[in-house]
Amino acid sequence: MRLIVSDKSAARFNCTRSVMIATPAVASPTAVLGRSRAAWARIALGVFLLGPICGRAADYETWIKGNPGDVRPAATRAGLFLSGGGGDVAAAWRWFVACAGGGDIVVLRASGGDGYQDYLFREIGGVDSVQTIRFNHPAAARDPQVLAALATADGIFLAGGDQAKYVTYWRDTPVMDALNAHLRAGKPLGGTSAGLAVMGGHYFSALKDTITSEVALRDPFDDRLTLGRDFIAAPSLARVITDSHFMARARLGRLIAFLARIETSGVSEFPRVADSQAPARPQVIGLGIDEATAACVEPDGRVQIHAEKNGLAWLVVPSQFPEKLIRGQPLAMRGVDVIGIGPETRFNLLSLTVERPAALRRVRAESGRLVEDTSRP
Repeated sequence: MRLIVSDKSAARFNCTRSVMIATPAVASPTAVLGRSRAAWARIALGVFLLGPICGRAADYETWIKGNPGDVRPAATRAGLFLSGGGGDVAAAWRWFVACAGGGDIVVLRASGGDGYQDYLFREIGGVDSVQTIRFNHPAAARDPQVLAALATADGIFLAGGDQAKYVTYWRDTPVMDALNAHLRAGKPLGGTSAGLAVMGGHYFSALKDTITSEVALRDPFDDRLTLGRDFIAAPSLARVITDSHFMARARLGRLIAFLARIETSGVSEFPRVADSQAPARPQVIGLGIDEATAACVEPDGRVQIHAEKNGLAWLVVPSQFPEKLIRGQPLAMRGVDVIGIGPETRFNLLSLTVERPAALRRVRAESGRLVEDTSRP
């Protein structure tokens, strides 16, 4: 994979009330004549509800604001909304809502509550409905009402929290299939923090807790460094691993360690079998996103950065890898290009062309830490 940077001299730029409703056992959809299964499920959930609905055995809770049961067609278009967490980015949310045609937005999460309901209706505006579904148990990933909501969503957003729950709750379930069907239908998908973490073709699963850069650089085989692949199939991110809260939590070192593990060891919880059309270990790049910063990705790979606090997205591209990694020994790796992508940068995620980068440096890993690498990029 070749990186093209055209400017090497750039510097870093600086619910009205909650109502609890218990849902009884659901009757057969055939009992509602003349309606599709998805439309029936919408009515079963209720229209214009402002408070949470409890799923069977508290497998999930959901909040709905607006009217997800109408039949107004929405003109949707594909797009990826990649948010670094640590604050919402209004300009990126408006772009996402526009991609969803102002239609029905579904927010998925495994912790928290209905925080996006009023935010999207009152601060962003222009949406037909917002439904938040909080997963409390893996069984919710097979619930017909949850799947009906996803099938009819115009835009889906993965909230922050713990990506280990998203992996264990959704991977290889109908929810995973629904997310990928949503992408294939040309509808927008977004994620923030933990939601962003699982959107890449490769991802840090955090199945054994999180990991810091210090620990990952000291031993790339630390048990906490758990990686996965082939979960959410967003074409623009097929050769990308993402990370959030990037500079605020000093995550450059661990992202480099992730890349070293993927590329050198081919280590993944869910390896893809190599075939004649694709290499077993395709080159992967890193994309870290700062807090209160979001990258809006068009289907052709063009990326626009929006930031509330002068944050950046960071493209991390190793030029060489060690021949092998040794368990218990620090990562040693040279020639890692780190490019800051800001609002004025022209960047294409598919071609890896960068014009007017906001920052540009090269680092290397040695003795368990990162230092500047003065070798020629």
